[in-house]
This record gives sequence, C-alpha cells and structure tokens, in this order.
Amino acid sequence: MSTSEHGGAPAGDGAPPAPVQALPGPGRAPAGARPDHTSAVGRLAATVERLRGEVQAAHAAADGRALIELAKGIMVERLHCGPAEATRQLSELAEKAAVSQLELAVDIINQAARDRVAEIAGAFLERTRTGHAEEDPAVGVRLRTAESAALAAGDTQAVADSLLQHALAPLGATAVAIWSAGPDTSLTLAGHAGFPADEAVRWRYVPPGVVTVARQALTERDTVRFASLSETGIPSIGRTHHPHGGRVALLAGTGGRIHGVLEICWHRPLPPQPPVIMRQIEALAELCATTLETTPASREHGPPPARLVPAVAELADLADGLYDPALVLTPHLGAGGHLTDFRIHHVNERFMDPAGRPRSSVNGALLLEAYPMAADESELFDKVQRVYATGEPFRAQRMTLTALVDQVPLAVVADISVSRHGDSVLLIWRIEDETARLASLLQHAQRLGRIGGFEENLLTGEITWNGQLFALYGRPPTGTPVSLHDLAGHAHPDDGIAIGRFVRAVLHHQRSASAAFRLQRPDGVTRHIRVIAEPVLDADGRLLAVRGAYQDISAQHWTEVALAATRDQLAHTEQESAERNRLALQLQQAIMPPTRGPIDAPGLQIAVRYRPAETESLVGGDWYDAVVLPSQRVLLCVGDIAGHGIEAATGMVVLRNALRGLAITGAGPGQLLSWLNIVAHHLTDQVTATVVCGLYDPGTRTLRWARAGHLPPVLVRGHEATRLPLIGGLLLGALPKATYQEAELQLEPDDTLLMYTDGLVERRDTAIHDSLAQLLATAQSPAPSLEHRLDRLLTHSKSDTDDDTCLIGVQVA
Repeated sequence: MSTSEHGGAPAGDGAPPAPVQALPGPGRAPAGARPDHTSAVGRLAATVERLRGEVQAAHAAADGRALIELAKGIMVERLHCGPAEATRQLSELAEKAAVSQLELAVDIINQAARDRVAEIAGAFLERTRTGHAEEDPAVGVRLRTAESAALAAGDTQAVADSLLQHALAPLGATAVAIWSAGPDTSLTLAGHAGFPADEAVRWRYVPPGVVTVARQALTERDTVRFASLSETGIPSIGRTHHPHGGRVALLAGTGGRIHGVLEICWHRPLPPQPPVIMRQIEALAELCATTLETTPASREHGPPPARLVPAVAELADLADGLYDPALVLTPHLGAGGHLTDFRIHHVNERFMDPAGRPRSSVNGALLLEAYPMAADESELFDKVQRVYATGEPFRAQRMTLTALVDQVPLAVVADISVSRHGDSVLLIWRIEDETARLASLLQHAQRLGRIGGFEENLLTGEITWNGQLFALYGRPPTGTPVSLHDLAGHAHPDDGIAIGRFVRAVLHHQRSASAAFRLQRPDGVTRHIRVIAEPVLDADGRLLAVRGAYQDISAQHWTEVALAATRDQLAHTEQESAERNRLALQLQQAIMPPTRGPIDAPGLQIAVRYRPAETESLVGGDWYDAVVLPSQRVLLCVGDIAGHGIEAATGMVVLRNALRGLAITGAGPGQLLSWLNIVAHHLTDQVTATVVCGLYDPGTRTLRWARAGHLPPVLVRGHEATRLPLIGGLLLGALPKATYQEAELQLEPDDTLLMYTDGLVERRDTAIHDSLAQLLATAQSPAPSLEHRLDRLLTHSKSDTDDDTCLIGVQVA
C-alpha cells in the first residue's frame, strides 16, 4: 500500500483537505527555486531535496497510520469485532461519508475521547457546516495528528517539530519554542522548531529576572500576545530574524500547575485571531504541558538538574520536625481537571488553629472550607496557588490572617512561608508573640540608648547583667559583674565621693538614687556613665536586692562641654560686636548728629536730617556735608558707603574729609568725583560708595552737579516736584580711573533742592520707580518751612530696609 506524499494516509484512503508544506530550513533552496541538474552540485542538491521530502512524507504517513490504528482499536472495543472487521467497517464508512479514512478516524477518536481537542474540533466543524468559518475543516485532523506525534515522540524537541509541522504551520506560524519552567522561575529551551541552530544555542537558558515574552506570560500567569515585536522592547528568541512578526506565549500547565510556556512566532504582524484559533493553540499548549510533565527537559546547557522532590509522606515528616506551625497542602481538582482548592493533607504538632479547633478537625479539610477568609485576606489563597503553579517560593512578614470564631472574624499577625515540593505545597506561619516582640523592642531601645540593666541579690551575692552592660564596661559576656560595693574601684578617683553618697542612699537609706561618674574600663577607655538604682524590699521592709541601670552619657557630656564652650565664645563675640558697633555709632554721631540746626550760607537756607538705622548692629556709612568754601561757593554732597559697621563708618570719614580737602582746589564737581574715586580705590580698604556732589554759586544762582552711581536730586519749584536727569557716573572705587559727567541747573528764588540717600525710598516689595513717585508726591505738597518739609519726608518715608538715611534740603532765598 502506497502512501500519499502530503496527507500521511494510504493512497486509497484519501488525503486530508489541507496539505502540510515543509518549512524552509538552513541550507534548503528557497521556494520556487530550481536546482541546476547539469552540475554535480546541482544533482547532489536535488537528491538531498528528494530524500528530505520522502522522510517528511514517511513521518506524516506514520502519524496518520497511528490515528487510523487507534480508531480501529476503538471500533474493536465498541463493536466487539476483530481487527479485520474493524478495517473493513472503517473503509466502508469512509467511502459512504465521502471522506478520507484519516478524517473518519479522527472523528471516531473525538467522539470517544470527548476531551479538549474533541471539543475544539467539533465546534470548528459545526462552524464550517453552517458557513461561519473561512478555514478548512481539517482542524481535528491537524490537532489529533499533532497529539499522536507528540505522544509518540521521544523528547520535547521532536514534539516541537511535530507541533510546527502538523498544527502551527497551517496557521501561518514559522517557528515555535517550548520552554520548561524551573522552580526559580528560570526558563530552559526544551524544544524548538523553525529557529536557526545558533539562535537556539544562544537562548538555551534564561536565568531568573530576565524579562522575555515567555517570562511575561509566566509572571502574569496569562496568555501574552503581541501583534508585532516591534511594538515592545522585550527581547525574545528569534527577534533578530523576525523583528516585526507576531508572538503568542501561552502557559503549558495541567491541574493548576505550570510546567512551561509555549511560544509561537509568526514572520509577519499577527492580526487579531478568532476565538476558535486561540482554542486550537491552547489545546496545543496542553499537549506541551503533558509532554513537559512526562519528558524531562534537556539540561545540557542549563543549570544542573534539581534533586528528587520528596513524596507527600516525606514532606509530612519534614513538617513534623519544624518548630513553627506547618500545613502540607495537596491540589484539589474540579470536574474539568482545573485546580479549585487545596486539601490540608497534614498539620504538624506545632499547629494551633486560630479559631481554637482541634487539629483533627482541620486535617483533611479543604483550605477554603477551613479558612474561608483566605480567599480575600491579603490574597493568601492566590499566593498559595501561584507558588503551586510556578514553583517560586513566597515569603512575607507581618501578614494578617483572619479566622472565623463563632462567626466573628479574629485577626492575627504572622510571618508566612509558602514553597512547593513535588505535587504538594508546604505552608508555614509563625504567629507573632507580643511578649517576644516587646522584649525585642526593649532590647533595641537599650542598644540605641546605650543602657545596660543589672540586678544584685544581696542575700546570695548573685549579680545579673544583660549583654549591653558588659559592652558598656568593656568586658566579655563571660566576665565577672561588678558589685555596687566595688564600683568606686572602677571609677575615676575624683568621683569617689559621689559614688559613696549613691551607694549609701541605696543600701543604707533604702531609697532610689542616681549618680554620674567616669568609668575607667580595662581597655584604657574612659566613659561618662550615669547609674540609677532602686532597692527591692520584702513584705517586712528588709532589703533583698538592688536593681537598676547604667547609661553611657559620654556623647551627652561632651555635647554639654562643647555647648558651654560655644556659649562662652558667643558671649565674647557678642561683646566684641557690641563694642565695635558702639564705637562706629559714636564716630558717626560725632560727625553727623541726628539733629542739626540750619547752616548759614550766602543766598541759601540749608537744613539737614539724619536718621540712623533702627538696629545698632547695622550702623551704616551714609553721610552728608554742606560747607561754604573760601571762594564763597557752597559744597553740597550726600553719599552712601557700601556695608555696615566700623568699616563703613571709617570709610565714610575718609571720603567725607577727602572731598572737603579736594574742594579747596576750586575744581568742578566732575573732577572732584574723579579724584575721590582714586582715593576710594587706592587709599582705602576696598571701599565702594555712591555720591552726589554739587557746587552752588550764590552770585549766579547756578548749581553744577555730578553723580557717582547715586540717585539724582529732586527739584521742588512751586507746586511741582521733578527729578533731575540721570547723568552718567560710575560708583566710587569700582575702577582705578573714572570720569563723571556734569550738569548745570539754574535755580530761582523759593526753589527747593532735595539730596538724599537710598534709605529714604527703598522698599523690599516695591520697585524703585514707584518709591520715587511717592517721594515726588510728598515733596510737592506745600510746607510752611524747609524744616517742616524735611520732617514730613522722613515721616512719610515708606522705606523698610532698616537702613540709615541722609537728607539735605536747600532753599534759594
């Protein structure tokens, strides 16, 4: 009997409707290419191609014959006939149904098995008969052929080849990888088809923590689908060869336990697949799970094989040897073979039911029946289910567990450990002991506070120290404790009197007491210690024992010493600062008293005001001068030294006196400021200042003036106040040489000229332009006299910078 090249069934039985084409492999000629038969190499390639096709046809025929023989066996059992009669019946039925013997055999197997493959195949064939399916109706043939080949395969690699050839290639897939999942969430490439050999070698083992498409499906415990790998940056096997192809990764598991992952690769982007196709792929994943469960994955290039897992009886013995409560859980499967619960197979003797029930009532019960709150609280059941599925252990501290006691929830806090051993799960919990927790907190508090406790029995002489006290004394834990009577011998000699008073108060006067002393340790280190103790009396008032604590206060002592030294230094610094401020204030007030009477000058009425800073530590360098020169011209100037304190005051004295001396030369205000800039730059200690300087000629009533970074004067004429132009001029001391522009103003009778420092107008939250507008508004208001005008300007000043202020008013007679 000959075989069909594509169908794998005998020629007389008919070929399946969807022939399976072989995938191009390494070294294989591309589809449609014709080998050159005229050369020796071409003839050899043609021979190899022919032999490869014959081998593939033989494999396909063997898979088909296996399904036909299986169907014959079912007919022998159901019809109670012999093999020959079953062969004849199968042939006649196929001829009457106008189908091939292979299709009829698959239909018989589906009817007999009623498994997931039969369900998928039946649903697909029904959709085909009603016109709702566009694919060929040979789904059952493909799936049963793949199942038969998988069960007959000797290893997972052969299963991968069979899945791709019989079931996945007709769906357009080009490659498949079967991953075996380790208990540490590692992945081992157990089988592959359609990938180059070097690619499979590179991906033979994926360690835990590396994110791949298969690892994402394992972590999420769900099917992962990508229309194109280019839409994600997740690496995966074959990405370099199919960068834009689609991927699907499905869990390969049975009975709630995950054995691995089936990853399928398409060459082109994968559009959304109909549900029937996804059910086909899920059926193939179940086939892989069965294979991975029965056929160990190849670990040639991966980690060493895991040790044999213990049986459930051995795991129960292990649980009995633990000092914590432990439960051995086994999976409980529902009618469909799916995991629905866990049965409590064994509880150890340490186990105490939170609800107070005896162990016998819990042993053998289902987990959700015994502890229904586990379905919701902290996802405990989900954690156990995940551990059983993936094999990855779970640990958690201070997890809340709730049990129902007389229908009332009772919550306890426990540390949880869940691990899988074979087909069982070991659940361990350690309920937190409040006493132990408080003792631990006390121990940490003593360590952080450097406190050591003791108790001395005066009747037996026994002395008990905790570990922290041995550390304070610099003694080993096996050393001999020090009695209170011998305490003075371990302290500094100067502290003997204080220790004596302490011991007498506790032992003789029987009252609590404390003392501070310097402990001299055996290692030569001196520590500052505070000891506090209280007597322990019996019912008759007799002294039985003394208990107390030592505390290392060395850090506190040295902190107090440093603070005392700092306070002394601060007091000395404050005294020096106050003395310097007092000298600066006296120097400033000696030259410019806050209140000064009118200055006599020909043709002018001159009044000055000086307002010192409110804080004495901010004594500034604002200054003014109004003096009649030998030429009968009047020198008018206002200046401001940068900074505060004694340096600003001395700088003010230098510049004020220098300007007076330079004015004797008869030079104009621009030249005077140029010379004063040289004095500030070269003859002072880096003093910078702003100045406005004017020379008034009584004969012509003209004012020549110049400025060095200072605000220009304000002219009040009639009922209008205006600011003089802002002529050029750099502040003093900034550059070695500087030139200053001059301006000339013709004054008229009753004109008032105001010269001031920035302390009159500066505000922290207001622009200088707005402050100057306020100044002009106040200055133009009528005033009975020049003195009243200046007083009003100081009163209505909006400055809040706590700076001193100088103000000169000049009124033409």
